[in-house]
Amino acid sequence: MSHRILPVLTLAIAATILPAVIRESHAMHGGMDNMPGRATTVADSGSTGGIMLQIPQFDPVRGRQLFASKGCVVCHSIHGVGGQDAAPLDASTMQPHMNPFDFAAKMWRGAVPMIAMQRNELGHQIGFTGQELADIIAFVHDPAEQQKFSAADIPPEIRQIMAHSDDEGRQGTTGQPGSNMGGSYGGGMMNGQGGGMMGGGMMRR
Repeated sequence: MSHRILPVLTLAIAATILPAVIRESHAMHGGMDNMPGRATTVADSGSTGGIMLQIPQFDPVRGRQLFASKGCVVCHSIHGVGGQDAAPLDASTMQPHMNPFDFAAKMWRGAVPMIAMQRNELGHQIGFTGQELADIIAFVHDPAEQQKFSAADIPPEIRQIMAHSDDEGRQGTTGQPGSNMGGSYGGGMMNGQGGGMMGGGMMRR
């Protein structure tokens, strides 16, 4: 396919499915717990040659699980739960009427440093399906679901990576190995008394 045709085709596809995406966005903000767990099919009548496009449902509950299990939490935080190497993703900082394509485009623009950080912290690049990305986007825009997010959502293997990164960060700053006393991970990442994760001191280099 000619490189001249690709931008035109991309714009045509975006123009075709954007109304459906906006409807999904409004539905998401109006009560995502009641949304069915299946994709919405959008049929095109001409500009894309009859292509059938599917818009995934946005599930913030699955997104909360994926945010932790995929390792997003290693660099990003939600209400202070998580890392500080990248911007926090609190719903209160997001635009009230969100276009998920804009969010994905922002990720694309920051792909080079983001992938480098993933390989540095996790040892590999994080892979997403379209559905997984939709669910994570839903979670970072859902204040009610974010209130439920805590250290208990983070799998042990991801906690271990975060603790190791925290120790490396403090050792690089002080020249001394970090202590890991009382299950607090030593760098202020987790609050040993309340069991919640705190942002201060985690993964600073």
